[in-house]
Amino acid sequence: MQAITAKELEYIADSMSNEDLLIKQCAVGAATITNPQLRQTCSHMIDVHTQHYSTLLNSLQQHQSIAPAQPQA
Repeated sequence: MQAITAKELEYIADSMSNEDLLIKQCAVGAATITNPQLRQTCSHMIDVHTQHYSTLLNSLQQHQSIAPAQPQA
């Protein structure tokens, strides 16, 4: 397994931020929508985006042990 590059780390951080925003938006939808089917869809999408976030976080954690101790120039 190779260390994550700085650019890849930026992509992962951006993706995690995007997933977090989607989770929050779906939570607002699930709390405010009155249609039961749409509410269920929003709840399902919360689960999907939470899984995406967890996958990205796990990827970072797996690479943490091989990350350089000092930033690369």
